[in-house]
Amino acid sequence: MNRKLIRPNLSEFKEKPRSDHGKKKPHPAFETFAENYYFLKQMNKKIPMVVVLTDGEVIDGLVEWYDRECIKLNRTDAPNLLIYKHSIKYLYKAEDPGS
Repeated sequence: MNRKLIRPNLSEFKEKPRSDHGKKKPHPAFETFAENYYFLKQMNKKIPMVVVLTDGEVIDGLVEWYDRECIKLNRTDAPNLLIYKHSIKYLYKAEDPGS
């Protein structure tokens, strides 16, 4: 039995450029807006926050406003503070003394 080798015509492939061949996967979004959502939630509900700075100092107060570089913290028994975000180690909600 003779078998015939079937070979595709290569000129057909050269003429049709593949649409997905040269495209790269798009980069993920740089900003997710999760930080904006978190700060707006804390500001609107006036939740007391504790801010721990990189040097270990602990500051508590209410977040009044924020921007890309810093946050403004209102404090009841002390002056209000403008804190640069690069000096913040972490922050969390202050525990409610009533619960």
